[in-house]
Amino acid sequence: MEDKDFIERNINVIKEFRANGGQVPGWAPLILITTKGAKSGQERIFPLMSVPYGESYLAVASKGGAPKHPLWYYNLKANPDITIEVGKEKFAATARELSGEERAKAFEAAKKIFTPYGDYEEKTSREIPVFILERK
Repeated sequence: MEDKDFIERNINVIKEFRANGGQVPGWAPLILITTKGAKSGQERIFPLMSVPYGESYLAVASKGGAPKHPLWYYNLKANPDITIEVGKEKFAATARELSGEERAKAFEAAKKIFTPYGDYEEKTSREIPVFILERK
């Protein structure tokens, strides 16, 4: 999918999400994260799979098993203060990349919620980054 098509699809998903109280017909449950661009500093909104993890959420940088990280990965690394939208709720959060056993445990939990993550893991040679998104 070309970048232009990807951006247009995300714009439509975001509109549907907000118009339908956090539901996007034909999609698994989603959250929206609002980040600051790593280079531009501009606000960016990304729809992600909803992966509840205790009182927090996980953001799995799978990019469908692509060889490179998704764009939002770099935004979270540079600017971990974000906003999350879940359903009709919106709140401030901080993103923290997990590593080691903490990452392994969280990724196993994510695969139980969204099983394609396991396929994506097999498809790529990179370790798929996992962030915990903790409410402020």
